[in-house]
Amino acid sequence: MEESAFNALAEAELARIETALEDCGAELDVEPKPGGILDIEFDNGSKMIINRHTAAREIWVAAKSGGFHFRPQDGAWVNTRDGRELWEMLAALVTEQSGAAVRLPRPS
Repeated sequence: MEESAFNALAEAELARIETALEDCGAELDVEPKPGGILDIEFDNGSKMIINRHTAAREIWVAAKSGGFHFRPQDGAWVNTRDGRELWEMLAALVTEQSGAAVRLPRPS
């Protein structure tokens, strides 16, 4: 995938993630930063970073429980280690980190 196509795809996904997190009900602040970065701060002081990594053509998530890489595959973003889908994992990570049950259904 060409860099420009990847960047457009990743930016659209990051925008959907930003909106979903703002509306998820957990106590958190989402701050978009230049270069395709979402900086998420939870009320408990912990942070999560979600960003596009253009060189690898992936979206990376750095959470309290670890780092995760997601590649576009068949219309979804899939974890490069275990094949789990980004939105499923993101809901679990936000739930774990915020302490509030969060559901983030993958947008269609």
